[in-house]
Amino acid sequence: MAFLWILSCLAFVSAAYGCGVPAIPPVITGYSRIVNGEEAVPHSWPWQVSLQDSTGFHFCGGSLISEWWVVTAAHCNVRTSHRVILGEHDRSSNAEPIQTMTVGKVFKHPKYNGFTINNDILLIKLASPAQLNARVSPVCVAETNDNFPGGMKCVTSGWGLTKYNAPDTPPLLQQATLPLLTNDDCKRYWGSKITNLMICAGASGASSCMGDSGGPLVCQKAGAWTLVGIVSWGSGTCTPTTPGVYARVTELRSWMDETIAAN
Repeated sequence: MAFLWILSCLAFVSAAYGCGVPAIPPVITGYSRIVNGEEAVPHSWPWQVSLQDSTGFHFCGGSLISEWWVVTAAHCNVRTSHRVILGEHDRSSNAEPIQTMTVGKVFKHPKYNGFTINNDILLIKLASPAQLNARVSPVCVAETNDNFPGGMKCVTSGWGLTKYNAPDTPPLLQQATLPLLTNDDCKRYWGSKITNLMICAGASGASSCMGDSGGPLVCQKAGAWTLVGIVSWGSGTCTPTTPGVYARVTELRSWMDETIAAN
């Protein structure tokens, strides 16, 4: 009986910190950037990371995909001198039990193009593994053959500006619910800049903004939150009536798998 109890406890632990199922459930009121977004329930997006420089300045977001690996945008230009902060909600607080991780290695997509912003993805291997707990756990990653259709409601999160001309990024993690667009619909806004390596979301009264870069766009698949996009680019004024553009994870999954397997 004790053995069965131990097994069931182990099953609970792996389920508790499996991918895409936060121990603290998010509350999404307004399929309402994170301009016009809302504060997230603290620690309800446990894969959200803050990328910071040595002074503690937050410059990009990212997503924990396993205890060793974080994914962000190539244009964030992560260096080994930067830090990865896990388990944070309020960046103005010193009371949170955050994990401050050292960057071990950085893998920028070899075909990243800063002009077209194609292949805007970068993998960070942490110098030591994250400690998974109720506040720190990985997101699931979209598979190559997954389909996330236009109109599907998804969520992006980050500490990006809440107005494009705001003097500073907000201390509390923000979230916004956004519908996905088909690439054909997205081209009505952005024209030929949109490629099959990108996926668009928004134009519905909310948008990502500067400082959200590299952070997650997650959609639910079989009950688990799944990384579908990486905050990449959009309107310079974060206009909530224009869709934001995200690196399309289904198209980049094979590169992620190859890079992780080789390292």
